[in-house]
Amino acid sequence: MKRILLPVGGAVLATGLLATGLTGTAGAGADVAIDPMARNTSQAASVASFWLASNGAALRRATAYTWDSKQVRKVVSTGGYNPDGRPASVAPTGNSGGGSSSNVNLPKTIGKVFFVDGSGKYRYCSATSIQSNYRNLVATAGHCVYDTDANRDTMNNWVFVPGYYEGRAPWGIYVGKTAYTHYDFGVYEDYDRDYAFVTVYNGIKFNGVKKVSKSDYNRFSGPKRSWGGHNYILLSQDAGRLGDNVGGQGVAWNQPPNRTVRAFGYPAAPHPDGHKPYSGVTPKHCYGKTTGKTVGAPWLKIDEHIGLKCAVTPGFDGGPWLSQYSNAKRVGYVNGVTSTFADQDANDRIDYITSPYFDGETASIYNEAKNKWSGKIVGRNGELYK
Repeated sequence: MKRILLPVGGAVLATGLLATGLTGTAGAGADVAIDPMARNTSQAASVASFWLASNGAALRRATAYTWDSKQVRKVVSTGGYNPDGRPASVAPTGNSGGGSSSNVNLPKTIGKVFFVDGSGKYRYCSATSIQSNYRNLVATAGHCVYDTDANRDTMNNWVFVPGYYEGRAPWGIYVGKTAYTHYDFGVYEDYDRDYAFVTVYNGIKFNGVKKVSKSDYNRFSGPKRSWGGHNYILLSQDAGRLGDNVGGQGVAWNQPPNRTVRAFGYPAAPHPDGHKPYSGVTPKHCYGKTTGKTVGAPWLKIDEHIGLKCAVTPGFDGGPWLSQYSNAKRVGYVNGVTSTFADQDANDRIDYITSPYFDGETASIYNEAKNKWSGKIVGRNGELYK
């Protein structure tokens, strides 16, 4: 795929991977990397049918994206915070409902992102719906979007499923259209910029499968698959916009240290010692104050992360850190996303998670993504929408 580098406040400079050394010309100086995923409704329908076929078999097959589960180490303090502007935020859109766990009402906005990595394995991370002008935006970790292991732009067949549970998608499946990341993450694997914002098409709800003749199969322009010498069309319907269905969390940046947050996600992988306390089936959460100083992990080029005591495992990657969380409204402000896992007491058990510090450059990436329209995939009768 081709990558577009867009300096904040400026024009598009070029397509493709650009030479190093280019910097932003306005705002906080962030270089926004824009990567297409499903470029049109035909590609989006193919992605949706890939995951929805056989009653969601591919979704159930996916495992946590354990990109660094064998490299869990102790993070170190690196000093004070360096905000690049005044604290600011964008308010959430409320949407009540959902389950509860340990007296904490889980937000409807959280779910799993599913994708196929460079090795061909079906993987997932955690993510959340966030506020945007078209109610079509997902926030997650950059390594859950950009495939650093395979050194390519984006993961294949990328979708978001809010409220996912054992192959079920209660509010539909949302195919990624365009990914917005910091250029330094994709080019230099700078995990201080390990966050991503992805626009998604309207959701698709799966209503079953119908076996049809070859001629009917050829005429049908919606999601379809051939299997075992037979032809099937997927009976699907437009599920509407993501934010209309589950709401959208707010976003905050340049916030002071020691913020109280609730972190959410779907842990599943084992601890380094092999102990596996989580299944990844249901979301878990952690509660506490972030570190008063930034932390670093030199093996991942990290200098300015924030930390949180939390004994979860990979699969939690990309899940939101919500400040000012309202247990009644189930919304707050995304002030971080889970990026790495640490073992502070050296007992081969994860007891700490870290997130990039959300600053003005983060806001630049978010602001570039929040105004982009995506549209719907299927029409009234399940046909491909054009």
